[in-house]
Amino acid sequence: MIITTVTTVTTVTTIAAMGLTAAISIAAIVSLIVFLTSKELAGASRSGTFLRITKFVNVAILPLVMAFAVIVAVKIASILLA
Repeated sequence: MIITTVTTVTTVTTIAAMGLTAAISIAAIVSLIVFLTSKELAGASRSGTFLRITKFVNVAILPLVMAFAVIVAVKIASILLA
């Protein structure tokens, strides 16, 4: 009885963690797309305010690009190792 309970809890925890990872990955990718779009739209203007926005958005883009690279690497590794 105890082994069944431990196995069930482990399975449920693993599935929940995979779901959370997928949700965070999707949120990071959507954020990256929004920031890249904002940067391009703000960079098209010659206003000082929009140029400042472009510089501030660059701060958020770099970590999201690194997270995207890790997500892609993990997905490729899981495909190759499966």
